[in-house]
Amino acid sequence: MLESIPEDQQLKEDVLFEEDVYIGKLLHVMRRTVQLPNGRTTTREMIHHPGAAAMVVIDSENRVVFERQWRSPMDAAFWEIPAGKIDPGEAPFETARRELLEETGMTASKWVELGTIHNAIGYSDERIVIYLAQGTIVGGARELDDNEFIDVHKIPFEEALAMTRDGRITDVKTIIGLNWAEQHLLGKLAQAKEL
Repeated sequence: MLESIPEDQQLKEDVLFEEDVYIGKLLHVMRRTVQLPNGRTTTREMIHHPGAAAMVVIDSENRVVFERQWRSPMDAAFWEIPAGKIDPGEAPFETARRELLEETGMTASKWVELGTIHNAIGYSDERIVIYLAQGTIVGGARELDDNEFIDVHKIPFEEALAMTRDGRITDVKTIIGLNWAEQHLLGKLAQAKEL
């Protein structure tokens, strides 16, 4: 839940008008006209996103399950934890379990909700709920989307943490997820909820 403090009211922008600029398969671009706290008006462009679930998957040998996927906006492949878009009417935990099976062919018997991030607050309302998944077993065949190409790798947990510090991992959900998982395993993540 987002924290609100009394002083936030002096920062609030009132929405006067909202229009759709583009509606695509994944993204919905909107333009708002807002009244600022000083009475002036301006526009805000933003992307509405349905949200996502991501999971730090640690196997019985203390290895993290990673995906390598080409990311067109950056023209490169990245190291990422498994993740996927929340479908309409789907709870984030359902998304996490579905995406883990679809993308890796695995299921997990132990789940912890580590927390929620808002990864692009300057231009998007996207939220990503991050989970820790343990007790993994190969549960079936991968079911990637027709336009999805993902390689699955397993990397020792300590090396994965080092990769977040030396620049080999730059994906924000992955960096935060790995660090939250480490804090949870050390008993230092108060926000974590066992499922």
